[in-house]
Amino acid sequence: MLNILSDFLVRKPEGYYCQYGDFYIDALLPVSIDVVSHGHGDHARPGHTTIYSTAVTAAIMRYRYSQQPQSSYRTIDFQHAFQIGPVQLTFIPAGHILGSAQILMEYKGVRYLYTGDYKLQEDETCERIEIVQADVLITECTFADPEVIHPDPIDEIKKLNDQPFNILLGTYSLGKAQRLTDLINKHCPDRRVLVHHGILPLHRIYDDMGRKKLTYEQYNRREMKVGEPNKVYMVPPMTFNSYIRATKVVRAFASGWKRLQQHNDLSLYISDHVDWNDILFFIKEVKPQEVWTLHGDGRILKQYFEGQLAVRDIFLSL
Repeated sequence: MLNILSDFLVRKPEGYYCQYGDFYIDALLPVSIDVVSHGHGDHARPGHTTIYSTAVTAAIMRYRYSQQPQSSYRTIDFQHAFQIGPVQLTFIPAGHILGSAQILMEYKGVRYLYTGDYKLQEDETCERIEIVQADVLITECTFADPEVIHPDPIDEIKKLNDQPFNILLGTYSLGKAQRLTDLINKHCPDRRVLVHHGILPLHRIYDDMGRKKLTYEQYNRREMKVGEPNKVYMVPPMTFNSYIRATKVVRAFASGWKRLQQHNDLSLYISDHVDWNDILFFIKEVKPQEVWTLHGDGRILKQYFEGQLAVRDIFLSL
């Protein structure tokens, strides 16, 4: 019989801590050993003595955190097992953004799978998610609500084809911006993608380390004012919010959050997270004995599986 350790991974102020290997996952405060699932700033922070990640995640962190010592990075390929103390870890593609990894941890015959952020939808700009079986699934719950069902991203991006003006497109700079560029390249071929200077270096990392080349141009103010109204100017959230009174453009923000679609000219529901149906499918395929929830509200998931599967929030340990 499996001996699942209820405190194998706990939530501490620094991040998610595994006492059995004495390491953290996605720590937000400096720690001795941190295992980073992907490059988004709410998961990848500087200041750690040693950082384990995929090569792409390390490249993103090197760009964003130039003061972090180069010697601190330990890059590990997908599917290549490595040890931290007595715990064996393996990075499994998560399909969230380029280089994003689920973290499979094996200890005393029990498999614990930390998803990080993940998605099942098709995305040619990053590695396709791989599903492995585990005894404990530690899953994000960003959209763990039956009212959240993501539409087809191709149908969503094709909305841009119907607009008679240039488009001001708000997007997260890492992952989402590159996915949107690829979707526009493929499904809105008459649209030119202009990229904000804050997004440009991340596009270049994708060009250098990714699965395909993207077609885009650096933003030029004059270009938005002359010629055909066929430009999509891609900007990060703060810049998008500063253009609240922009004229002669269609404002849209690509997100799965309903609140971010308000006050825009066009809704664009494109998310890089799993929705309710995806989470249920993933749990079915992973076949866990227990599900631990984090990064969101897992109460609806717990109610859904009541009497069928043990679901709980990850323990808080101070």
